[in-house]
Amino acid sequence: MNKIILLGNMTREPKTTRKKNEDGSEMVITKFDLAVNRRNKQEGNADADFFHCTSFGRQAEFVEKYFHSGSRVLVVGRVQNNNYTTKEGNKVYGFSIITEEVEFAQKKSAGNTVADADDFSSAGDEQVPFESR
Repeated sequence: MNKIILLGNMTREPKTTRKKNEDGSEMVITKFDLAVNRRNKQEGNADADFFHCTSFGRQAEFVEKYFHSGSRVLVVGRVQNNNYTTKEGNKVYGFSIITEEVEFAQKKSAGNTVADADDFSSAGDEQVPFESR
């Protein structure tokens, strides 16, 4: 099983590209980076991990429209290897997260209380109750 769940903040504005398929339909791809804080901080080590995420189709359009740099996001997806060999023959290892679900994780109130599950809105919803900026 290949499943990952991440809760973090977007580090920059999502970048969307649109490509025409051979059948004339349009493929929408949105890429974004997510910073995920570490629970156990050790002196001398980074406090967060950074993940490259990619969404496709309607989900990509949803991310492009409603999420911005700094948005708190819950991502469910899978890890995909991006390994390749350079022209010089060096092997480069990398990975990205292919999203299956992208949801708001922004607290509705400014208080320090944790939001309930009902406070989240996912990409599958037809109407979005609020826009996070």
